[in-house]
Amino acid sequence: MADEELKARVHEYVESVWEDVVDDISTLVAIRSVEDMGAAQPGMPYGPEPYRALDAAVKIAARLGLDAHNCEGHIGYADVPGESPKQIATIGHTDIVPEGTGWHFDPFKVTRKDGYMIGRGVLDDKGPTVLSLYAAKFFADEVARTGKRLPYTIRCILGNNEETDMRDVEWYLEHYEQPEFLFSPDADFPLICGEKGGYSATITSDRVSDRIVEFDGGTVGNAVAGEAYAIVRADASDLESTNRIDVADEGDGRVRLTAHGIGAHASTPEGSINAIGLLVDYLLEHDLCGEGERDFLVLERHVFGSTDGSTLGIAATDDLFDPLTCIGGTIRTKDGRFEQTIDARYPKSITSQTITQRVQELCDAHHCTLHVDLDMVPFYTDPNAETIQTLVRTYNEYTGRNDKPYTIGGGTYARHFKAGGAFGPNDPHFPMPDWVGAEHSADEGFEEAQFKRALEIYIVSIARLMRLSL
Repeated sequence: MADEELKARVHEYVESVWEDVVDDISTLVAIRSVEDMGAAQPGMPYGPEPYRALDAAVKIAARLGLDAHNCEGHIGYADVPGESPKQIATIGHTDIVPEGTGWHFDPFKVTRKDGYMIGRGVLDDKGPTVLSLYAAKFFADEVARTGKRLPYTIRCILGNNEETDMRDVEWYLEHYEQPEFLFSPDADFPLICGEKGGYSATITSDRVSDRIVEFDGGTVGNAVAGEAYAIVRADASDLESTNRIDVADEGDGRVRLTAHGIGAHASTPEGSINAIGLLVDYLLEHDLCGEGERDFLVLERHVFGSTDGSTLGIAATDDLFDPLTCIGGTIRTKDGRFEQTIDARYPKSITSQTITQRVQELCDAHHCTLHVDLDMVPFYTDPNAETIQTLVRTYNEYTGRNDKPYTIGGGTYARHFKAGGAFGPNDPHFPMPDWVGAEHSADEGFEEAQFKRALEIYIVSIARLMRLSL
């Protein structure tokens, strides 16, 4: 099939199935599929709600005519079998981060407004996961129409633990062969061919709190905290609210301080305002802390004093990646002590061992302990590979651009596989209005027209990959 004929058929297909696509995205968005290890059980390894979302996605895939499987609740996959068992694969995920606060729309109901869809998971990553299934359906329909099998098998992998530890993909790779090539529709166009290292750790204060009764902020470790609060022993009449901190009398000599920041993903903290950092400064400036608490809060200023790691002594950059980023994600009070998480995305010019050493030195100086929770080394794939160039060329044709593959600070599923990258659907060249939130933010959403174009790009890209010698 000539490319122009293919593109015309793909466009017609996308328009014909679009309302079904929206309905299936709505089905998944309605499920609050946040990891709940406290309720995990055999067959539901990440909790009941993530399982519900995975099960719903597998059922959608089966309804679309794909050979769909739920793998003991760990992960799922759906195939269009080809002449060769070699696979061209996609991988998305059905789990989400918590909804957090600040929403103007119901986070678990898709709202369609002015050409946009709003809801938790619409962009990250339930919407794109549904797109991958409908891309596969196009080829399943073609096989049924022509009676001719594809050169390679298409496999849509349905992840279920991406937002936390990616144990789903680790389980998958222990039980199944690697695809020959894979892309993940869980990022930005044109195509991500490399990712910084991922490092997360928890700082715990050694000394028990005194004046600060409770300190709580952030929803997940891999996002800048948009909201935080602290309950302190103080006289409310001695304290004033600011433009980002509210002061409320709790009674019994206690005051609630609530900070309102600007959230962002940990890999792109530019322009964010960390609500935890706002409270740290307020508590220190108003002397709302005992001696041991002050020691911890001074360390916190190193955490929140920069987003490039410079105040922690870990700033780094190189010729392949953007500079290191480091943010404070969540703070909790546990048994009278404070637990602060940090999230760093680092280039090849620094190692996790160096990061640990320098942060540990600060922790030692401020009577805190450090526990490393996660370390993923950087990865980089050849941007000139024929498969990578096929995807980027298709994107450029649809957008009239001349973009090239690039590297990021985020961590996607793609880093776990031998060949591939992260491929849309978000596009920084087509920004969304201010009232539409980004992934991990309140009012998360995406434009339907961009979703449609992404689906066309995915289908045409897969068709072209089928012509290559893998």
